[in-house]
Amino acid sequence: MKSATGLTGSGSRDWIVQRISAVVLAVYSVVLLGFFLTHGDVSFTQWSSFMTSLPMRLFSLIAVLALAGHAWVGMWTVFTDYITTGKLGASAAGLRLVLQTLMIIAVLVFLFWGIMIFWGNGFGVVAV
Repeated sequence: MKSATGLTGSGSRDWIVQRISAVVLAVYSVVLLGFFLTHGDVSFTQWSSFMTSLPMRLFSLIAVLALAGHAWVGMWTVFTDYITTGKLGASAAGLRLVLQTLMIIAVLVFLFWGIMIFWGNGFGVVAV
């Protein structure tokens, strides 16, 4: 299905974005799991120091961007595969547009929220 709301405008490029973002998210998960496995009982101070270090902030930013791209390509694929006129009739195009608009809004909200968590002012504050 040809649509202007695809991420890259090409099915092949969207497929590559999906696969690269999946690898980024898998590596990020392994890094977090490795931290917990090597640190046992983690205090907030240890966790905060780890997550606010520059390498983890950058990696977290990449992971948030990867998650946004991964989610958009995945949901766009679901919407274009299953919200069709053959399955839902003439209302499919309108429904798909509404769902894609809601998905764009959700992805942007979570993207900006994720950036604010890692790069905003409040993440490293420890309340004593």
